[in-house]
Amino acid sequence: MDEFDPLSPQQIPTAKRPLLGMTVLVVEDSRFASEALRLMCLRSGARIRRADCLRSARRHLQVYRLSVVIVDLGLPDGSGLELIEELDRARPRVGVLLAISGDDHAQSMATAAGSDGFLSKPLENLGVFQQAILSVLPPDRQPCQPCVVSAEIVHPDPVAYRDDMTHVASLLDDHQEGPVLDYAAQFLASVAKSAEDAQLQDAAMALAQTRESGELAQAQIARIAGLVRDRLSERVAI
Repeated sequence: MDEFDPLSPQQIPTAKRPLLGMTVLVVEDSRFASEALRLMCLRSGARIRRADCLRSARRHLQVYRLSVVIVDLGLPDGSGLELIEELDRARPRVGVLLAISGDDHAQSMATAAGSDGFLSKPLENLGVFQQAILSVLPPDRQPCQPCVVSAEIVHPDPVAYRDDMTHVASLLDDHQEGPVLDYAAQFLASVAKSAEDAQLQDAAMALAQTRESGELAQAQIARIAGLVRDRLSERVAI
């Protein structure tokens, strides 16, 4: 069944579950950000698939019929803009194509690449998530009755944040320079922003700026490693 074929009565969107019958692919490398999106999809009635890189996303796209694709712009094997451009050119095109990023300045690039909308991290408000999708849906996929705008704030499980910290710790153990270190800084800044962890976000941004200037970054790496260890040992509340 195509994602815009008529739905069975059990799949017809409702006011409280406006995304019922839809399948959402989330292309996001952060477990914490993915958990927030998973909870929002469940609250909205949508099924969810997750890919943590471009390669995995392309495998999902070959297998599943998708209603919505949400693409993070910073991924371990390339830019999400690349995937957005591919999906915008594809025929048939996915119904809704959204970009998500902690960098608000990336919105114009995402629009130019072909995204229908932009989600800014941290994404916490369920109503904002639902409206971002509903506002660009074809009329025949809209709920049969007015949607109840939800003010619910979604709180991902802190365990997902610890999973991201474990990932960063592994990257820093194995890479003290090069593209992987640049990715680690970008990833950490985005995750910390989603978790509203200002101290860690500032440290990650400082590392990224040092890398861009070509200066030695050992001091910043050591600082981040210590902050990550603190979070993994639960000495810092998340």
